[in-house]
Amino acid sequence: MRLKMSSLAEQHEAGWYARLQLGFQRRPGRTVLAERTRQGPLAVQRSFYPEGDLCHVYLLHPPGGVAGGDQLNINIHVAEQAAALITTPGATKFYRSVGPMARQQQQITVEGGCLEWLPQENIIFPGARAELATRVDLHGDARFIGWEINCLGRPVVDEQFNHGSASFACHLFRDGLPLLHERQLIDTEQALAAAAGLRNQPVLGTLYATLAERSLLEKLRATIPLRDQHAIGLTLVDDLFIARYLGDSTETARRLFIEIWKILRPVVVNRPPSEPRIWNT
Repeated sequence: MRLKMSSLAEQHEAGWYARLQLGFQRRPGRTVLAERTRQGPLAVQRSFYPEGDLCHVYLLHPPGGVAGGDQLNINIHVAEQAAALITTPGATKFYRSVGPMARQQQQITVEGGCLEWLPQENIIFPGARAELATRVDLHGDARFIGWEINCLGRPVVDEQFNHGSASFACHLFRDGLPLLHERQLIDTEQALAAAAGLRNQPVLGTLYATLAERSLLEKLRATIPLRDQHAIGLTLVDDLFIARYLGDSTETARRLFIEIWKILRPVVVNRPPSEPRIWNT
């Protein structure tokens, strides 16, 4: 749905509407960003090729973060035999809202190609009202590695998410059949503190990957340092690998996910690990 705004005053009241559509196609010698359509403050500047044929893209979010009433729609399409890696240059911040919900929706379609969806973390400020939803549609032998890291409040400055709401949803399909449906709503003290909730831990993250080799699961478990084993769990359901982090550090979540990604990548993507340069800036 496209939101039409007739004046700057209406735009300010309703929040930003932003839409970004990216399409990747295989051309002789490499994958190219063949389609790029944008509206509002969502953009990519250019494609990078640090690995030769694989297309790296950095997704730029609105400057200053996301406020109540903002709507961000991201649509990614990867064609047959195309291969892309998408990340972000920094964390995405969701600020306090006096009422309106901030929404970010991501639709990812992989038509027999390969996509690595590796954004940096989302920071949900106290008082924010944020709704984040991702749908991934895989077709044929499409391969996918993706993650999401969410930080409630700012634990580095002892700021707790003591009011507001955050909703997270993820849906994965292959050829129209569901691989995973999950949704989590954080809007009460019980959801934050309960044993079946977040156990007073402010950082939660999930990594997903298409994986058929069960023998790799034990190798992945062996890579987790002893000090971090209480904070992360690894499972393999049918051909979907899932890693979940629950703790107090986005840096730890990112470090663990990157280590897991480095082991998964040669198997899932058939490429050696090659970290995006933007992660080191």
